[in-house]
Amino acid sequence: MNARALLLALLITGIWGVNFIVIKWSVADAPPLLVAALRFLVAALPAVFFVPRPRLPARLLWGYGLAVGVVQFGLLYLAIQLGMSAGLGSLLMQMQAFFTALLAARLLGERVQPWQVLGITLAFSGMGVIGALSGGDLTALSLLLTLLAALGWAVSNLLVRASGGANMFSLVVWSALIPPLPLALLAGLTNGWDAVARTLTHSSAGFWAAVLFMGLGNTVLGFGVWAALIQRHGAARVAPLSLLVPVFGLLASALAYHEAFPPGKVLGAALVFSGLVLHVFGGQWWRRA
Repeated sequence: MNARALLLALLITGIWGVNFIVIKWSVADAPPLLVAALRFLVAALPAVFFVPRPRLPARLLWGYGLAVGVVQFGLLYLAIQLGMSAGLGSLLMQMQAFFTALLAARLLGERVQPWQVLGITLAFSGMGVIGALSGGDLTALSLLLTLLAALGWAVSNLLVRASGGANMFSLVVWSALIPPLPLALLAGLTNGWDAVARTLTHSSAGFWAAVLFMGLGNTVLGFGVWAALIQRHGAARVAPLSLLVPVFGLLASALAYHEAFPPGKVLGAALVFSGLVLHVFGGQWWRRA
């Protein structure tokens, strides 16, 4: 990768990391599922009028839209409102890599490699440490919802694999049409329609700027540039840089919210991140050994 491509990749991972503190700020006084619905509505419109529909069956498009929009981000937004910190959330969402490997082994018959087993063991040990020792600032419900959100991300990864090389940018834009309605309905049922109406009519300019950042900057620009980088330079060179997302997320959360890291949380986060590094680079190390 040349310097320009590397800088673009760093920009996108930075945007994705900072996005977690934007989520935390936006759901502080608004129904989290409604915020997620608005994010995808902004990502879909007006882009769908200029981006061709992806060439894949409707069931895959709907499946991807529901997995990413309702399960992954709907539950993540809810978890963050219920107490999951922005920094820790950015790290724990990377558990999707391990869930993807386990689902691929179970559903597609793929073999889990030895370094993946060790990486999964380290990461889940870190999860146990975080749950047991991180202190009272993290609730069990927010932790569970974040893990379910990461599982939704893993399901969407398998759906992408089943799509047979469909244009990823088209898939992101068109699938964004699917989550807004079910998310908005769930927001009304869980938070009440008065809260939904108040958010839509009385929110500040800063709130709508956050929605635009999440919908356009994080989703449309982020996934568009990332897909272009992978197409030009290959997934093997670009994908490992996504490890920087939780780094940026943890730094941004520490700066914006003065997020505390007691010893238990530090140890657990280090184990999870070590497992991620082993999962991504373990194959190269194993072959050299």
